[in-house]
Parts: sequence; structure tokens; C-alpha cells
Amino acid sequence: MEILVVLEHNNQTIHRMSWEAVAAGQSLGKDLNLSTTILIMGSDVSTLAKEAATKDITEVLVAEHPLLETYTADGYARTLTQVIESEQPAYVIMGHTYMVRDFLPKVCAILKQPLFGDNISYRIENSTPIFIKQIFQGKLMAEVSPQGNQPYLVTFQSAAFQSESVHRGAGATIRNLSITLSDEIIKTRSEDPFQETTIDVDLSSADIIISVGRGIGKKENINLVKELAEVMGAQIACSRPVVDAGWLPPYHQVGSSGQTVSPKLYFALGISGAIQHLVGMKGANNVIVINKDPNAPFFEIADYGTVGNILEIVPKLTEAIKGG
Repeated sequence: MEILVVLEHNNQTIHRMSWEAVAAGQSLGKDLNLSTTILIMGSDVSTLAKEAATKDITEVLVAEHPLLETYTADGYARTLTQVIESEQPAYVIMGHTYMVRDFLPKVCAILKQPLFGDNISYRIENSTPIFIKQIFQGKLMAEVSPQGNQPYLVTFQSAAFQSESVHRGAGATIRNLSITLSDEIIKTRSEDPFQETTIDVDLSSADIIISVGRGIGKKENINLVKELAEVMGAQIACSRPVVDAGWLPPYHQVGSSGQTVSPKLYFALGISGAIQHLVGMKGANNVIVINKDPNAPFFEIADYGTVGNILEIVPKLTEAIKGG
């Protein structure tokens, strides 16, 4: 085993970004001719292990312990450290989630290894991966080449890879690990998991997102977008100026200072397409842009685009879908 992908889960459901991490591990393993293994930490995770075993990987490692029933940074960090020390992977790959950002730095400190975090992609140069990440709110790209002793601990940003691209396999073996934990090492207890959105707004898992920018003109006009979203079964998102103006709450914001999304369809209504917004929706499969400015940067990445006034087009689109 040379690539270890760590899965995050909650309520017996594997986090979407963990499947994206599996896709990254499979891709890197293919490029470097390395095997890929999955690790699941927790308590009573046999069902999740069986689900993970259906993927095209070599093995599923299960680290179960009563002290892992509830997430703690101390428990997860100590467990992952033990697994790394016993299994000796070359690469440890995870999604760049809130939980990973909480406990993975502890692992890096214990192992005295750097963290190659928040990457959006990688490329291979002379049989060595070059990890690529955005800096200065997406204005520049940094390329980092790992050197020194392995393992290399790597996280990928949401939508850097597609969860749908995970290859299925014939059934990987499942191996239970022996983990040593005690109450004394658990120095902190976590509160309830951080919720990125409210109950009725879940941009991270939305298939269709209708995103609105300052081109909507005023807060009252957002009702036009809400009607379109309702008939399409879509979630509403927005650019930062809309949040700054108080027209929509912050949890609707997409971009470098908001959420990162990867829907099947992304509508951009009255959004110019600044890089700070584009970095948040780069994983969208299809992009439709409506903007009255024909030179709006968003048109450069759009699959389909219309130059026009969204206040005139959106109501007509809503009625057309209702009548369809």
C-alpha cells in the first residue's frame, strides 16, 4: 500500500469530498503506478467499509475504537498517526474539509511532516507530482513539489476532482486494525459538527444552482430568481456583492471567501465572473451565463451564454419551464 485515502463520515454517510479524495488517490496511483488503500476511522463502521470496498482499490483499513464514536481532534490525530507509522504509506490524501483542517495539523506536528494543503490539481514532472494551489484569493497559482522523507500529507479542495469519477472495483479486502487509545489522550471534546449551511440550503450537494450577482439591481428583484429556482428544483447562490449589500445571507455566497460547489448545472445571472467567484464554482459540469455585458469574463468559461437583461429573461424562462 502506497497511497492512503482517509474517508470522513457522519451519520453513516461518507462525505462527498472524501469520494473526491478517492478519485484523486486513484488518479495519482495510476500516474505513479502506486496502489491505493482507504482508511475509515470510527466506531461501528462496518457498513461504510463494505461501501468503500466496492471501489477500485487494493484494501480497506478499518480503525475502530469506542473513543472514536464521537469525533475529537486528539482521537483522530492519534489514530491516523498510528496507522501511518504501521502502514508506511507514501501519500496520505484527504478532502480539505473543516474536520480535516482541525485534526490533520496535529498529525503533521507529531510526524514532523509538512502539509500540502488545499490543492486544486496536480501534474507529474520527472515521475514526481507537482501540487497546485491558489494563493492570494485565486489571483496566483503556487506549484509545490514534495521533497524529503515520506509520507506526504495532501489535501484537495472541494471539486478539485469529481466524486462521480471514482472507479468501481471487484471488491477490495477489508482489514481491521488494532488501535491504542485512552481517555487520557483526549484533551478536548468537540461540539456538534460545524454546519456550512442552514437546513434548507445545501449548496455542496446541489445538482442545480442558480447564482445571482449585483446585476439583479436590488433586493426585491431576487424574488424573480427564487421563482426560477423553485420551478427548477435548484438552490440559490450569489456573489459577494449581493451578500455585502445584505440581499442574501452569507451562506449563499460562492467563491474564494464563500463556498466551493460542483453542481451539474450552474446558472450565473448578472455576475461578471471575477476570479474570486470562479474559484468557487470551477467544478460545475455545465455553466449558463446571462449578462447584459458581452465582455463579462464569465462568458469565457460558459458552455452557453446569453447577452441580455436578466430582469426580462428570467421571468420568461420561469414561465417557459412552468408551461413545459
